Amino acid sequence: MKIESRDQDIRTLLSSGYYRIPRFQRPYSWTRENIQEFWDDVIRDNPPDYFIGSMVVFKESQQRFGVVDGQQRLTTITIFLAVLRNTLLSSKLQNLAEGIQGLIERKNIDNKPEFILSTETSYPFFQDHILKLGEPDVPYTPMREEENLKSAFDQFVAFTNAVVQSVKGDQTLSEVKKSNSIMKKLVSIRDAVLNLKVILVTLDNEDDAYIIFETLNTRGKDLSLTDLVKNHVNKYLKSKGPIDPTKVKWERILETIEGSSVDLETDAFIHHFWLSRYDYIAAKALFKQLKRTVTASEVKALLDDLLSDSTIYRSIHEVSFGKWSKQEKGISDSLKALQLFRVKQQTPCVLSLVRAYKHKKIKMGHLAEALLAIEKFHFLFTAVTSQRSSGGISWMYALLGQRFFEAADQTEALIVAKELKSKLKERIPSPEEVQALFPQILFTDSITKQKPLVKYILVGFLKRMKVGVEIDYDSMTIEHIAPQSQIGIGEFTEEIIGQLGNLLLVSSNLNNKLSHKTFTEKKAILKAAGLLPPDLANIKAWNTAEIRARTNRMAKEALTKIWKI
Repeated sequence: MKIESRDQDIRTLLSSGYYRIPRFQRPYSWTRENIQEFWDDVIRDNPPDYFIGSMVVFKESQQRFGVVDGQQRLTTITIFLAVLRNTLLSSKLQNLAEGIQGLIERKNIDNKPEFILSTETSYPFFQDHILKLGEPDVPYTPMREEENLKSAFDQFVAFTNAVVQSVKGDQTLSEVKKSNSIMKKLVSIRDAVLNLKVILVTLDNEDDAYIIFETLNTRGKDLSLTDLVKNHVNKYLKSKGPIDPTKVKWERILETIEGSSVDLETDAFIHHFWLSRYDYIAAKALFKQLKRTVTASEVKALLDDLLSDSTIYRSIHEVSFGKWSKQEKGISDSLKALQLFRVKQQTPCVLSLVRAYKHKKIKMGHLAEALLAIEKFHFLFTAVTSQRSSGGISWMYALLGQRFFEAADQTEALIVAKELKSKLKERIPSPEEVQALFPQILFTDSITKQKPLVKYILVGFLKRMKVGVEIDYDSMTIEHIAPQSQIGIGEFTEEIIGQLGNLLLVSSNLNNKLSHKTFTEKKAILKAAGLLPPDLANIKAWNTAEIRARTNRMAKEALTKIWKI
């Protein structure tokens, strides 16, 4: 590996080559804070010989380089120069503006205009809306990287405009002196940027660049797992024509995961993907293991599997995306419940289960049964008793996920599904834990954090009643048997009024009918509607003792009947 290193300023760097940001690089991601810090350090403080770090490039051809490290800084400087160019033009300093444009765009050896910095990830926005001198030809499409580029551009516009306006607002200066002062300030800003010092490290070829890219970003500042895997894939799958299938597939993966209405992260997806197929390993150690496991001949399969699983992964988190049918309602209901419980441990196993179903290695009924067992377990283990695994449960789920992945047919997959159910049974919380913590699940108008969980529980009890008519559970509301107006009267504390034993699930119309009725009247109305819980039928008076007793009965029924695995 041949490496050359030399000191340069930005003026020389931009004057002596053309630079391309390869597809394995991260999108532009500088924040407003980063831009503010750059302005303060370089322009406001204006120190002499300011050093902005090293830049690593590899040779593509004579005077053409791919950027390995430093693309965020180089992009920011180029954006700043484009803003400065525009400010000079609006200040009627055209010659100075065209001089800066020569560091943004110049004619190549074929005498054709070419931008000095080019990027594949934000094409054509970066070129058309920022680098180009004049009005853009392509409408602005708000995507994440484009929004970051535009934000940086707009922030620099605000900074430079403030400089110009401060001179224009000086009433002590004549118009001629104002123009001269504006010119001097803008030239001073230009020179501060162009005089920035950088150590330019040049490599002979792109293969060395991938190695250096990995090394630079796994020592010191962390690079995301997504970026490292993307780099590994691009290292072996190089484009051989006008269409780059690797880039297209990778963008689809990102669009699928990051486009979700729920908060999904691509790093987490890749980790869960790995755990569902390969050995159990911590996220921080995953990339090294992936490099050892996935050889050059297997990289294409890895990319295709990531693409396929990204859709499944999103569908198990964002149920509407999965377009589950009416026949698959049990599956989608369990997936919704797991999202409600905000639990992640089961994800590799669930991903592998749903993948097996999509590949016809497990029947719909068996998938629904397995997911229901996971749902019931986490209702008791996570939602009710708030227990945390020391790692054993995560390892169990990952191991079972791998076995679902490796199952050759439905018979083998069913064996794993039965083992899953058995292992979950072994880890169910004790009756004493459930009994003690059930009364702490509360809902009132001022205690609303657990409202979705409360409604989920009440739906479970209502389903067990087998009312006999179809019910739209989503539209039903929570009714307090002893009304909230009694809070603070005698023993009726908010913690008593909000307990599950004092709550029912009813339609909005029925809720209005029950509003100010006595307990006896409420029972009659509920009975007529077919929604009177059997355990309320023989109770004459409703008091705090009855509420506590009913909460305890519900806890026992939850553990031994409704959520029994």
